[in-house]
This record gives sequence, C-alpha cells and structure tokens, in this order.
Amino acid sequence: MIKILVCGIAGHMGRNICELLKNDAEAEAVCGVDLHAPENFGGNVYKNFSEVSEKADVVIDFSSPACLNDEMAYCMKHGVPAVIAATGYTKEQLAYIDECAKSIPVFRTANFSVGVNLLVKLVREAAGFLGENFDIEIVEKHHNLKKDAPSGTALMLADGANSAFDEKKPYVCGREGNVGARGREIGMHAVRGGTIVGEHEVLFCGDDEIITLSHSARSKKVFAAGAIRAAKWIVGRPAGMYDMKDVLAGL
Repeated sequence: MIKILVCGIAGHMGRNICELLKNDAEAEAVCGVDLHAPENFGGNVYKNFSEVSEKADVVIDFSSPACLNDEMAYCMKHGVPAVIAATGYTKEQLAYIDECAKSIPVFRTANFSVGVNLLVKLVREAAGFLGENFDIEIVEKHHNLKKDAPSGTALMLADGANSAFDEKKPYVCGREGNVGARGREIGMHAVRGGTIVGEHEVLFCGDDEIITLSHSARSKKVFAAGAIRAAKWIVGRPAGMYDMKDVLAGL
C-alpha cells in the first residue's frame, strides 16, 4: 500500500484526493499538512512538514507556492518523491524545483487531466502545421477564487504552441487601450467567475476561418485522479523531473 502525504488536505483538491483514496486498493492518505483539518479524515493533519511523524512514500501538493520550501526540505531529507500540483510559482521557485529534482523524483505539471494533456499535444501539432498563417489566442475560464492568471494550463498550452516556433513568440496577457495591430504574439485571456472548474480554448485564427481546440473540466475529481495516478507512478523512480507525458507514454 502506497502511503500518501497530502499537502493542502483541507482544500477542495485535498478533500477530493482523500475521497478517491477511500476506495483505492493501492494507495491511502496517511496524513496531511494544512492549517486546518478536513472533516471525515481520520489521520493526523500537521501545520508544517517539520511536525510530520508518519512515514510517507510520496507527497501530493495541491496547496500554494508558499509551502514549497518546507515541502522540498522534507522530501529531500527523507528521499520522498513530490507530486507538485499547485500553480503560480515564480521563476526562482521553478528553478529551485528543478534543482531539487537532481536529488529526488519530482512530478510537476500545470494540469493533471488526461484530456488537457492530449489537448496540449494537439495544439503543438496544429501550430506546427498551420505555422505563421494563423494567429493564436488562448482563453481560459476558472472560478472566482482562483488567484493566479493566466492559469498554469494556459501557459502550458502556450508553451506547446510556441514549441513549433522555437519559443520565439512573446505572450500577451489581455489587451487594453489603443494597442495597435496585432503582432506575432500568442494572446492569453483570463475569465474568472462563479464556480467554473476549468475551461481552456485555443483559437487558430486565419483568413476567413477559425480552428478551435478546447477542453472543459466538469469536476475537480479529474485532477485529483490524475494526481493519484502520478503519485503511484513516481514511487520508486530515480531522481529527475517528470510530467504527465511520462505517465501517458506507457499507455
């Protein structure tokens, strides 16, 4: 049985992970780290990683970038893999994660949905085929409590498209005022409202035609299920940086 430490266990995603693990024959939530303890969880919940006494096989983190240093210190000390599902990291924090991956296995992706990762692949292929003849615009929609914009998934989609252009296209997040004619950029636009789980739309706009690739998540459980899948997969792997492409490659 794989023992999972859930960071952010009292949040929406943390609660979804615990709910899914209740009927899982291969893994269990052994404890959590959060400022609050969720209802209907019988294990210990600690306010920081230094208090954790249970032996965990892997950490799933759906909290926030503020937990990164303590989390990585714990994982490095105990040789525990980390599945990082939070978004909104600074460039310095991302560089720190890369450095930690030299010593422990780290799984990081902006979106754990299998459908979203397929969308990234399709966007990459479409950008390569359509080339400079089509403008690329990305529209992402999330609930009114999401703190970062554009979303990590929108950036992942933009990076996928930009890989077809040797990452030479700049990103423009929203437009306001007299901005002039559109350039070679990839445009990104964020919508925040209600309880939208997550919707992403990539538009390839050419002369007299528009090609749209999109994904809509109807429940946060798809992300929780993907994180659990990643946690099971990464246990026992050598140090390094992994993402959903590595998991899907074996299917």
